[in-house]
Amino acid sequence: VNMIVLWNTIYMTEALKQLKRQGYQILDDDVVRLSPLGWEHINMLGRYSFAVPEEVARGELRPLRNPAEDL
Repeated sequence: VNMIVLWNTIYMTEALKQLKRQGYQILDDDVVRLSPLGWEHINMLGRYSFAVPEEVARGELRPLRNPAEDL
């Protein structure tokens, strides 16, 4: 579970950076309430099997989605 929390933290940080670059207003009061642990895909009692994408194996992050494309 620790690796999943770390993974979520890394991606949330990158997502916030991307949103700021795109001009979205990110409030510090909102950011402090973010928790990398509060996601339904984390099963505290389960087992996990990971298939690592090629770019991640090279030390890169998977591409973040563009929220403007979801509108």
